[in-house]
Amino acid sequence: MKNTIAAIATILVFGLMAWTFSKGGAYHGGEHAKGIGSFTDATVTTQVTPAEKSDEEKDAEQIKALKEKAGNIGNFKVSDEYKSKCAACHGANGSGEQDGRKLMGPKLYGQSADKIYKDLTDFKANRKENVIMRGLLINTSEEELRKFADEIGEFPSRAAQSNQ
Repeated sequence: MKNTIAAIATILVFGLMAWTFSKGGAYHGGEHAKGIGSFTDATVTTQVTPAEKSDEEKDAEQIKALKEKAGNIGNFKVSDEYKSKCAACHGANGSGEQDGRKLMGPKLYGQSADKIYKDLTDFKANRKENVIMRGLLINTSEEELRKFADEIGEFPSRAAQSNQ
């Protein structure tokens, strides 16, 4: 039974291929390709005028200018542990953004080391529910949690030093 169904399907596929080929090369431009002609024969020159920028492009330029004016908080080094465990959700600099788009995790930049440490221990103990954070922290020691908290708490001072 399986062989009969496979044979019928194969015959059907080959039949459709032959029918398509007989209609004039549908996958090679067909009749429409014959009407274009050669692009090298074109004698008409067109002058391209710059299009007006969309509102989104204007907004993006303004945001970029503001960031440059305010200083970039991402110019400081972070540990490899932070990069591997935290940066994907909270950003490389703890801003909660990456390349102008909002990330999944909230902004950590500017929070105190003690608050970060309390939040991390709460996530690990499941007093604050977040499956991702619990999964990342379940095998993390208290000493490592303190190191993460201290590093994140130092972000503003690191940014200030790198902007000088």
